[in-house]
Amino acid sequence: MDDMDRIAENLRWIDWNDIDDVEINCREALNELAAEPRIVRTRLDELPNQPKLLAMCEHYDILDKIVLHSDDDPGIRIRLHVFLPGYFDRPHNHRWSYASRLLRGQYRHYLFGNAEVDEQMDPNKLPVLQAREEPIGTSYALHHTMVHAVVAEPFTVSLVVRGPAVKDKFLVMDRHTGEAWWQFGAKDESAEEAERKRMTPERLQEVRGQLTEWELF
Repeated sequence: MDDMDRIAENLRWIDWNDIDDVEINCREALNELAAEPRIVRTRLDELPNQPKLLAMCEHYDILDKIVLHSDDDPGIRIRLHVFLPGYFDRPHNHRWSYASRLLRGQYRHYLFGNAEVDEQMDPNKLPVLQAREEPIGTSYALHHTMVHAVVAEPFTVSLVVRGPAVKDKFLVMDRHTGEAWWQFGAKDESAEEAERKRMTPERLQEVRGQLTEWELF
């Protein structure tokens, strides 16, 4: 068991419905990963030879998601997120509770609360209950029912620990168009959708180079 697996093992006993428990235990894990960059660097170097993890890594026009650890039972993942120029979120909730720590850059975080939402929801009637800056070093945890949105500075980097999925879909809302729609987990995606977002080994190499250039890992 390497250090990444050891850290992940300690997350198996979290009560993911108790956001206080999530925040305390994930903060400890995220702080250790931030303080010991060799742990993440070792896993990044191993990724090209770990096809299961590499297949989970995703690339979008405005975001890269790198999966550093995945545990099918109970379903915990440790990920690295790189926010690309133009990144913004539409208000959404999640299929899981999670915790995050900012390593580089910052983002503006909008919290809409634990709202009862469905596809008939008018996003413009969803009020922002809290707006805050998330600078380097910030860590936080969100329950899966929380509706939120993020506007990130280009090349902001965060570490994320996500808990087990507790539902099959989550709702995304567009406050500009007034539309709302469900998005589903990977097991319910078509092969074309999965292939479209899958990160190539070449893109992974580019991201690893950027992280080295930024002296993060």
